[in-house]
Amino acid sequence: MSDRWVAVLAGGLSHERDVSLRSGRRVSAALRSVGVTVEEWDADASLLTRLREHRPDAVVIALHGGEGENGSIQTILELLDIPYVGADSGACRRAWYKPGAKAELRRAGLLTPDWVVLSQSAFRELGAQPVLDAMVDRLGLPMMLKPDQGGSALGAQVVRAASELPTAMVGSLAYSDAVLAEKFIDGVEVAVTVFDGPDGPRALPAVEISTESGVYDYTARYTAGLTTFHMPARLDDATAAKAADLAVSAHRLLGLRDVSRTDAVVSASGDVYFIEVSLSPGLTETSLVPMAIEASGQSFGALYADLVDRAITRSQTR
Repeated sequence: MSDRWVAVLAGGLSHERDVSLRSGRRVSAALRSVGVTVEEWDADASLLTRLREHRPDAVVIALHGGEGENGSIQTILELLDIPYVGADSGACRRAWYKPGAKAELRRAGLLTPDWVVLSQSAFRELGAQPVLDAMVDRLGLPMMLKPDQGGSALGAQVVRAASELPTAMVGSLAYSDAVLAEKFIDGVEVAVTVFDGPDGPRALPAVEISTESGVYDYTARYTAGLTTFHMPARLDDATAAKAADLAVSAHRLLGLRDVSRTDAVVSASGDVYFIEVSLSPGLTETSLVPMAIEASGQSFGALYADLVDRAITRSQTR
């Protein structure tokens, strides 16, 4: 890999800019540790010119939310014919829209909490209270509210009483024009990272998440000390296998490649429910993918260097 040079894209203008910069620094350091030449580039107005004039051998996308996961930056890289790590633009668009991804996986027989999607205009035009009442009738309480697209759990919150719904709706709608309301599954939160290898996608050990607040929100994700992680998750072998199968199935069904992270909840009965999938998962010091890599006994730098090689090989064999 010493003759490869990679541009790591981080930053951007999404709400997750600061986290993205931290992810970018960490993956850059990991790649440098195994001999890859790396430059860290912000995703700003100069990016297109920089890509044209200083074509890297490959790009690693450490952008979170927005253009990093909705297919936008992937489309640009495809237009310029620059290899990159991660799902292609079409798969990104499929997975980025959370209700669509849930529907696709439910059709394939995977478990996911019941849900409804409601737009801001629906509340405005039909009257907020009747809509909120209908949500409670359909999903019960508690329920989970989150933007219908986005990452890092921004705007996500558990609603335990009907009186909390109006404020929670406003909080979620601050990040999107529509809200995904889900039936709340009380159980153990786990995250399962999937990497593509020579024999196809494989799941790393699940990481179990336990928060002080009971909700793995933005603050719990990126503030050291607010969340306890168990690596690997404290699951029996059969349940751990179900979680791994769910993550690999989601990766395959949504057409993802290279790396993804599936968030799931294990109910008291041992059922494993798909919550969402991240196409450009966080790589910070409190993020789940590096923890899973550590739990697997593998090298962070070596795994990402292999993904860089895979991206370059794909471009050469098209």
